[in-house]
Amino acid sequence: MKRAVITGATGVVGTALINELRKQDTEVLVLLREGSPHNARIPDEPGIMKCICSLEKMASFSPPDERRYDVFYHLGWSGTKGPDRFDPRIHTQNVFYTLDAVDLAERLGCKCFIGAGSQAEYGRHDERLTPDTPTHPENAYGAGKLAAGHMSRLAASKKGMVHIWTRILSLYGPNDGERTLITDLVSALLEGRHISTTKGEQIWDYLSAADAARALRMLGETGSDDSLCQKADGKTFLIASGKERTLRSYIEELRDLIAPGAEIGFGEKPYAEKQVMHLTADISETTKACGWVPEISFADGIRDMASRTETK
Repeated sequence: MKRAVITGATGVVGTALINELRKQDTEVLVLLREGSPHNARIPDEPGIMKCICSLEKMASFSPPDERRYDVFYHLGWSGTKGPDRFDPRIHTQNVFYTLDAVDLAERLGCKCFIGAGSQAEYGRHDERLTPDTPTHPENAYGAGKLAAGHMSRLAASKKGMVHIWTRILSLYGPNDGERTLITDLVSALLEGRHISTTKGEQIWDYLSAADAARALRMLGETGSDDSLCQKADGKTFLIASGKERTLRSYIEELRDLIAPGAEIGFGEKPYAEKQVMHLTADISETTKACGWVPEISFADGIRDMASRTETK
C-alpha cells in the first residue's frame, strides 16, 4: 500500500491510523472537516497531505494533483454524540455521505474501500459477537452504520472495488472523546477526583486504538493486493481484543496503574436504560483474513495514555 485516503482522521482511530500508516512509509491524504478545532492533531510532515473536505463536500471534491491511491478509509461520521445518535435524518444522511465516499474512492483510483462500522449495529446480545451475529440496532446511529455497510458494499461491487466493512468495539487511546469512560477515569485519577461508576458487572472487551489501527492497515494491505483480496472482499470483520472480563476489573486495573489505593464509587451510578451488559467479540475471521492479532496489553496501553495525558 503506497498511498491511502482517510476521512474522520482526527479522532482516536484516525490519528492512530495515520501513525500506523506512516510507520510503513504509506503516504496519506487526510480529508478534514472545515473549522474543526481537532484539525491541529494532524501533524505537518512529509508524507501527509491535508485537504479541507467536510463530509458534505466529498461529492464535489477535486484532488490537488494527479496522484492515485490504493485504499480509502472512511472513518468520518456525523451525529455521534448525545441526542444526535437517535436522529434518523442525521444518520440517513451519513449513508449518502458514505456513498459519496465510495464515488470519491473511485475517482482517486482506489482498489479497496474500508468503512468503519460499530458494535451498535448489533444491538444487545448475551454472547460473543461474530460477523454473522444477527443485527438489531436500537438507535439511529447503529441503524445508519448498518445501512451504510450494506449500501457501500453494493456500490463498491458495482465499481469493481474491493469492499471491507469493519465493526469496531470499545477502544481507548490518545484523542478519544473527552467523556468516554476510560478518558474520564484517567483524567479523574490523575487529578485526584472522586469517581462514581456503575457496579461494573458488564462483560467487556477493550482494545488499544493503536492495535485497531494496525488491524485496519493490515486489512487494507490485504484488500489492495490482487492475490489476497478475495480473503476480504465483501466481508465484515470485528476489531476487538477477543478477550472478555468484567468492566469492574478493567477499572480496578486502571486505578492500580495510575493511583493505587484511590477509592472508586462502584454502584454509585445506575445502569442506563437498555444497558449493554455483554460486549465482546470473536476476532478469528479478522486474524484469518490478514494475520492480525492484538499485541498491546491493557496495562501498557493505559500507561501510554496516562503519560500522554500528564504531558498535555
